[in-house]
Amino acid sequence: MALSDTRIRTLKAKDKPYKESDEKGLFLLVTPAGGKLWRLKYRIDSKEKLLAFGAYPDVSLADARAARDEARKVIAAGEDPSELRKAVKSGRHDDALNSFEVVAREWWQTHMKDKAESHKNKVIRRFELYLFPWLGKKPISSITAPEILDALKRVEKLNKLETAHRTQQTAGQVFRYAVQTGRAVRDVTADLRGALPPTTVKHMAAFTEPKDVAELLRAIDAFNGTITVHCALKLSPLVFARPSELRMAKWADIDLDAGTWSYYVSKTKINHLVPLASQAVALLRELHPYSGHGEYVFMGGHSPLKPMSESAVNAALKRMGYDTQVDITAHGFRAMARTILHERLNIDPNVIEQQLAHRVPDTLGAAYNRTRFIAQRKVMMQQWADYLDELKAGAKIVPLPLQAKSA
Repeated sequence: MALSDTRIRTLKAKDKPYKESDEKGLFLLVTPAGGKLWRLKYRIDSKEKLLAFGAYPDVSLADARAARDEARKVIAAGEDPSELRKAVKSGRHDDALNSFEVVAREWWQTHMKDKAESHKNKVIRRFELYLFPWLGKKPISSITAPEILDALKRVEKLNKLETAHRTQQTAGQVFRYAVQTGRAVRDVTADLRGALPPTTVKHMAAFTEPKDVAELLRAIDAFNGTITVHCALKLSPLVFARPSELRMAKWADIDLDAGTWSYYVSKTKINHLVPLASQAVALLRELHPYSGHGEYVFMGGHSPLKPMSESAVNAALKRMGYDTQVDITAHGFRAMARTILHERLNIDPNVIEQQLAHRVPDTLGAAYNRTRFIAQRKVMMQQWADYLDELKAGAKIVPLPLQAKSA
């Protein structure tokens, strides 16, 4: 006799589990605890099996019968509904393991382990803000170009066009990693070329006129701040390293007697050598009693075990009254040196580029060499420091004759 809702509600628990049959193999298993569980008894390959459909009343009588009918169709087609259910669950599990967020975080951990912490944090933050909320749970192989573009357009509408482009670029790296690891067929972001409006090139704010540089140097000398930040400010124009490289400078990499600073450039993955002018060595000797007992040249204000904040130099420039969007930034010391060294001091651009730690092959195609042009670079760095001193003192600077290029 088929079950009814009225009949089911009257069923009481007993000392042992018992069954109440419906139709076509469907029955209700009543447990000693009072549970009423839907089960389907069926045969496949001459073996009797059971399939669970949930508990009453969460699964109604009508729902249980509908599930039974679907299962019977599967059986009639020669398939086992239990095995089919396991395959579906396994597929969902695989989808979860291969979701865009899982693959992106795996790529981030693998490919960015040697990058600066500040850069790593910016990359993962872009994913968390602009891609994961909409694409994170989707299997990466199922994501389409229009879905990615939809997420990127949200960023563009926030007036963050450059961020949208960067997000597209890193998403492409994740897709290529997915292809390489067998979790996607192709990089669908390649279909988005030209989908976003182009960005306008924005150069880092920098001074390139001698009178502006002279005023800046005098302002730095007059800066009233911590010894760490003051020395970092003074050293920035002398070595014109990337701000992240300067703040992460370690005493172990500096030889004050030889006047050199050697370190690994994570951006271009090269070992780099900086000849230190006598003025730079003097600054470092002044700072050594303060931080020489620790690892970092420029110790953090809150912890001597960490380097100073990545925003310390820019914050100091702002305190001095400079607009870091228009006037000068910590990174702008590089542009300042590159321009003036070539235009005012007639230094060979090849020597300048080598000192800037740019990965530029020579005319023979040779890879970057940390000691290439080292003699010329030693002369240039001292000449540059002396030039800055003369500017600061207000002397009239006469450009030097053009130096001959040498390898």
